[in-house]
Amino acid sequence: MLISKRELNALSADIRRIIDGQSVDLRDNREGALSILKNDIYTLAIQKNEQVEALQKERDLLKTTLADISHQIKTPLTSIGIMADLLADAPPDKQAEFTANIRAGLNRTEWLVSALLKMAKLDAGAIEFKRKSVNSDALIALALEPLRILLDMKNQQAVISGEAELFCDKRWTAEALTNVLKNASESSPDCGTLSINVGENPICAWISVTDSGSGIPKAEIAGLFKRFQGSRSDTGYGIGLPLALSIMRSQNGDVEADGGGKDTGATFTLKLFK
Repeated sequence: MLISKRELNALSADIRRIIDGQSVDLRDNREGALSILKNDIYTLAIQKNEQVEALQKERDLLKTTLADISHQIKTPLTSIGIMADLLADAPPDKQAEFTANIRAGLNRTEWLVSALLKMAKLDAGAIEFKRKSVNSDALIALALEPLRILLDMKNQQAVISGEAELFCDKRWTAEALTNVLKNASESSPDCGTLSINVGENPICAWISVTDSGSGIPKAEIAGLFKRFQGSRSDTGYGIGLPLALSIMRSQNGDVEADGGGKDTGATFTLKLFK
């Protein structure tokens, strides 16, 4: 089959437009080598555009993540800096107070940086989840370990009922559960109870955490999973629950919230679908 010079020139012009970023539909349903070539070039152009769009999304995500990290870290560091400047000239009783506040601020900042870096890794798909069968008791014990001091300070106890085998990445799922438990502890009064219930059905296995607080208005529940917006604590950053949700969804799971109310605390349920 002969291909005319005019057809080749037209195809060449279309290819140059594609290279320049223009949208050109080269698809040709006619028979012949030129039509096949046009369709192949069109497919290649679509793939190139998709790769460019994906790269741009990654750049935008990185830009947003870096801006979030910068903004969230700046606030506690500024507070720490002010207290450090006042420390030298403060009376002894105030020095002890400032030192305690600085130590608390450093601890919160360390947790924030760690959580933000984990969130960035999840967003970038840079984490390989190693899912295997895990006993719920072992998972809950691992999740509670970082919170022992907090629970002791508030004289709170965790009451566990039920048991199940969960198919998940033990370390990362424990991280998600720790964030949910921390949220429950901060929302509960001193001497309160965190009720942890475990179970499974043909669809999923779950771990639910119910706090001893006054519940959450239904209109506020969706905002709890938006980054930097839904903190239930005056000293929170609004990242614990979004991080837990990202971890669970990366493992074919989810986090559901029941606001409770009427003398019933809020319940957050981590689900792992079978």
